[in-house]
Amino acid sequence: MAVEDGRAVASVASGWDGLRVRLHVEGRCEGASDFALRGAHQLLEALGRTGSLQGAAEVLSISYRSAWGQLDALEQALGQPVVVKTKGHGSSLTPLGIALLTLLQASQTRLAPALAAEEMALTDGLRRLLEPSDARIRLAASHDPLLLEAIEARREIDLMVAGSLDALARLHDESVDAAGFHYGSDGPPPAPFGAVFDRRDLVVPLFRREQGLMRAAGNPLDLGSVADIAARQARFVNRQRGAGTRIWFERLCAEAGIDLTRIVGHQTEEFTHQAVAALIATGAADVGMGTRVVAERFALDFQPVGWETYFLAIRATRIDTERLGPLREDLCSRAGRTPGYAPPLG
Repeated sequence: MAVEDGRAVASVASGWDGLRVRLHVEGRCEGASDFALRGAHQLLEALGRTGSLQGAAEVLSISYRSAWGQLDALEQALGQPVVVKTKGHGSSLTPLGIALLTLLQASQTRLAPALAAEEMALTDGLRRLLEPSDARIRLAASHDPLLLEAIEARREIDLMVAGSLDALARLHDESVDAAGFHYGSDGPPPAPFGAVFDRRDLVVPLFRREQGLMRAAGNPLDLGSVADIAARQARFVNRQRGAGTRIWFERLCAEAGIDLTRIVGHQTEEFTHQAVAALIATGAADVGMGTRVVAERFALDFQPVGWETYFLAIRATRIDTERLGPLREDLCSRAGRTPGYAPPLG
C-alpha cells in the first residue's frame, strides 16, 4: 500500500521465509513551499554523494530528465537554488541545500525508532500466521550504527531499537529473545545492571566502542568536560530515560559534583546517537554525548570520554548462544576495522 501526506507506507516481502515489513513516511511540505519531503531527501542525498545530477539520477534509477524535473520543482517551491553547478566540476549543494538535507536526515533519524518498533510488531504478527514461532530471533537493543549494519544482513533477526534498560525489561518479560545493552565505562556494572550478570552464561560481550562529547564543528564554546557544559550554559541534548549513554552522562555529572538542573537542555531527549548529532549539526544544540563514528559522520568535533563494552543478554530458554554465534563473529570483525570500535576484551 502507498499512502502519502505524512502517513506510513508499508511493503511486505513475499514468501513466509523472507517476509519482512518495511515502513517509511511519505510527507509533503505544503503552503508557499510545496514539495514531497521523501523525494527531496533522496534527491539531495544522491546529489551530495555523487556530485552530479547524472550521478544522482543513476543512484535513484531514474532518467536524467526526471532528476532535472525534480530538482527544478524543488527549487521553484523554495524560491532559491539548492544546487550550484560549476563547469568541469559537476554539482554541489548550496548552503540551503545542505541545511535542508540535514533537517530531513534529522527527521528520519527521530522517526526511525518508532518505525522500527512498528515494523517489528507487524512483521512478528504476520510471521506468526505463517511460520513456526522459533524460526525468528527477536532482539531489542540500544542504538548502535555498527550493530544496525550487521543485523541488516541477517534476515532471521527482528530488531527493535530501545534504551538499554527498556531492552532488558523486554527480555525480562519475555517479549524478546535477546537484549543489547551498555552502561558506560569499564568496571563493575552500576545498579540496576548488576543483576543482569548474576547468570553470566546469559550475557556475552559483543564489542567495545568509544564515547565522548559531540560538539559543534570547531568546538566554538571550548567545551572540554561536563563542568564546562554547565558553566557555559551550553545547550545540551540528552538521550531518553533508560538509555545507557544517558546513564553514563548522569554518572559523569555526579562524579564532577554537577547538579543536573544546571545542564541546559538536560530534559531534551532523543532516541539515537544520530538524532543527537543531527541537532548539533543543525545548530539546534551545542553538545551531546555519543559515539565517535556518529560524530565523524556528522562532521562534529569529538572529545573522548572513555570506552565501554556493548553486551548481549540472551534468554536461554528460548534460544541458545550458538544461534547468535555468526552475528557475534561478524560484529567482532567489523569492530576490528572500524574507527572508534574494538573487539571485546578476553
